[in-house]
Amino acid sequence: MQKRLLLFLVLISPYPAVVACAQSFVSGPSKTAVIATLKPHNLAEAQWAMQQQPVTVTAQTSPRSAGGRHDFFSEGDYWWPDSTNLDGPYIQRDGLTNPNNFVAHRQALIRFSRIVGALASAYVLTHDERYIQQAFRHLNAWFVDPATRMTPSLLYAQAIKGRFTGRGIGIIDTIHLMEVAQGLRTMEKAKNIDKQSVLAIRRWFADYLTWLTTHPYGKDEMNAKNNHGTCWVMQVAAFARLTNNDSLLNVCRNRYKNSLLPDQMAADGSFPQELRRTKPYGYSLFNLDAMTTICQIASIPTDNLWTYQTADGRTIRQGITYLYPFVQSKAKWPLKPDVMYWNDWPVAHPFLVFGAITFGQNEWFDTWTKLDHNPQVDEVLRNLPIRNPIIWLN
Repeated sequence: MQKRLLLFLVLISPYPAVVACAQSFVSGPSKTAVIATLKPHNLAEAQWAMQQQPVTVTAQTSPRSAGGRHDFFSEGDYWWPDSTNLDGPYIQRDGLTNPNNFVAHRQALIRFSRIVGALASAYVLTHDERYIQQAFRHLNAWFVDPATRMTPSLLYAQAIKGRFTGRGIGIIDTIHLMEVAQGLRTMEKAKNIDKQSVLAIRRWFADYLTWLTTHPYGKDEMNAKNNHGTCWVMQVAAFARLTNNDSLLNVCRNRYKNSLLPDQMAADGSFPQELRRTKPYGYSLFNLDAMTTICQIASIPTDNLWTYQTADGRTIRQGITYLYPFVQSKAKWPLKPDVMYWNDWPVAHPFLVFGAITFGQNEWFDTWTKLDHNPQVDEVLRNLPIRNPIIWLN
């Protein structure tokens, strides 16, 4: 009876959103249903992006950076002055963010990602090439213009005063370049695209990939046993797809199957390395988002990561199934609340929408539609690199 009613709505409704919603419940969620949900927000975000001027790493510098004006710099979040030695090396307070650390470059990168992701989404929705022209103002500033471009390496990220000028774990800061790379893939076939700029931007990402896969910082991050290792694979997969680097994409598939899934996921679908942290809820959400994004990026018909399972039966679907009840009702979460930002999660996580479409799960999709698609808390934005699902769906 319910399906008949929904089919009737599809036939008679003049409203695309109603049609898309009804279709999703008849046949499983679809890209059309995602667009119907996100279109108002995406177009509003694009209107904001059309008014923004480029701001790159050259706009602000820190006297604590060991790098130059074009080098990305950030400081470890959980490191604080030692009250017994204020001029000495910082000490760690896990899960507690020091608000006085330098984060301007990270914020600029997140802003850049928001702008390009929004403009690329708006182009998909409207085919209006003015969105592309504005996006390339920002793309050229970050990757092409000698006066403002960022160096394609991350030697000075997540520095700690008195201890390190940079660390491999700082590579996680560039997860926000993924929607930039995907946005470029979405727009590059437009009629009036600047092909020279596209080539130059691809070269930047190819250079960054070389650094990510050869520098000791990159190798350390690749071998990390928690969300950092996941995010290395996620980034490399996204940038390899942009640069048509099939060999690196294959490396990412193999690391997902042979390292990430078997080493990080427990038999029940949880991530023990994330659960032991002081923010286990937020970290679990973040790592699941990253793993499902790898599946979305790197799966091919002959090597489908969505359906891959380990010898003992662990799958990405199992990970979503484990965490979903705690997204639907956070009150069911069995551990203590996170020490910070507990009230700011969950939001409209990509694992819900990607998983819902892949596995035909209307319940997951319905939950995703009701969550916040426009979070404003800096920490949430920092840990939500996929904010524009429209550009990721085939």
